[in-house]
Amino acid sequence: MFFFTVFLVCLSLAFIIIKWYSNAANTHNSPPSPTRLPLLGNLHQLGSFPHHRLQTLAQNYGPLMVLHFGKVPVLVVSSADAAREVMKTHDLVFSDRPKRKMNEVLLYGSNDLASSKYGEYWRQIRSVSVLHLLSTKRVQSFRSVREEETARMMENIRECCCDSFHLNLTDMCAAVTNDVTCRVTLGRRYCGEEGRKFQKMFLEFGECLGAVSIGDYVPWPLDEVIEEHARNGRDGGVDVDSEDQSDFVDVLLSIEKNNTSDSLINRTAVKALILDMFVAGTDTTFTALEWIMSELLKHSSVMHRLQDEVRSVVGNRTHVTEDDLGEMKYLKAVIKESLRLHPPLPLLVPRKCMEDVKVKGYDIGAGTQVLVNAWAIGRDPSCWDQPLEFKPERFLSSSIDFKGHDFELIPFGAGRRGCPGVTFATAIVEMVIANLVHQFDWSLPGGASGEDLDMSETTGLAVHRKSPLLAVATAYQRN
Repeated sequence: MFFFTVFLVCLSLAFIIIKWYSNAANTHNSPPSPTRLPLLGNLHQLGSFPHHRLQTLAQNYGPLMVLHFGKVPVLVVSSADAAREVMKTHDLVFSDRPKRKMNEVLLYGSNDLASSKYGEYWRQIRSVSVLHLLSTKRVQSFRSVREEETARMMENIRECCCDSFHLNLTDMCAAVTNDVTCRVTLGRRYCGEEGRKFQKMFLEFGECLGAVSIGDYVPWPLDEVIEEHARNGRDGGVDVDSEDQSDFVDVLLSIEKNNTSDSLINRTAVKALILDMFVAGTDTTFTALEWIMSELLKHSSVMHRLQDEVRSVVGNRTHVTEDDLGEMKYLKAVIKESLRLHPPLPLLVPRKCMEDVKVKGYDIGAGTQVLVNAWAIGRDPSCWDQPLEFKPERFLSSSIDFKGHDFELIPFGAGRRGCPGVTFATAIVEMVIANLVHQFDWSLPGGASGEDLDMSETTGLAVHRKSPLLAVATAYQRN
């Protein structure tokens, strides 16, 4: 009888506790959420292409919805208005990054700029990166590097020009982006076997981030580069405030060697920042290049209009210089339109909510992770007329840009944690595309039409073409 009484009491208490928590939950105004499985949560619903699947779910559950990755709540943002609230109205609250095991392994304990926690360390490394590599003034100072490497690329294409010779534009775009980044970051181009090692490592980096077990891929090439710079004796002799052409590694090693008590830059930070510059400066930039050329090959009328503009601006000169780019309005429209349809990172780098906050009337709890689906926002019919069509003309009469102020177009993010390398990437993309369409006429192999071009995507951190972009180049004959 005693045990039966205890059982009834426990049962009653359990009922009261469940009822209390149920009532408490009902007062919490959480965003809509699809049904989840025990343990897995909604992970099973992501599929191979999460940005596609999340767009579909958002069409059913709304532009703000909560999924659960295991036990972790994840706020998925799929509209410009919702993104504005997260990355502008409540930017500070959502400025942290979630801790991830792969970042700890690959990104030196999340000591890089993209994944480090919001705080003093992040402010210091961001300041160093912008001041010495990514500011408009520094990007302009690398003009000769971009022009020289673009000219080298054009010469390589010219040497291969012949009837029906298939150029691998994917490889060429990757190479020129890698060479520019190597020169401004590491001080020289890495050719031959060294260059292939660098290029292979950084182009596969996104796949490594998504792998279950990736081994120790990263340290070996960065350690060698840093030791090479240290042996050359410049690691303590660089004036970090000067406008000389010291490469980024020189600057970082100088800051490390002359460390002050309030500086948090150490050797681990140096490696993490170098890695960041390559992941952001190589993989995503080259991804943008290959998608732009894919769309141009798919839409011959756009290609011809762009060629007419570029060739009209350049006149009888043999190549495009950076002085010409400011006059090329249609070029800028083409780049914007490609970034709208093909943001290199379709799901922006995840954020984390640092305190309880209301977003569009919904209660978002501290610790909630945030995914902004830039891919879905760029294809939102409430923002864009004929959103699935490639129409650069839409930007000729629009002030919308991708610098983080217009939330309909956010391939580089926005707010405090927006990508600081926008100017760096844009300078490379404009220079390479302008010269490609100026110096050559382009067609698909075998006389294929644009409708035949496969536009399938890969999976990974950055979304590339599934198959390499092959094209035939014919040198443009000036009158």
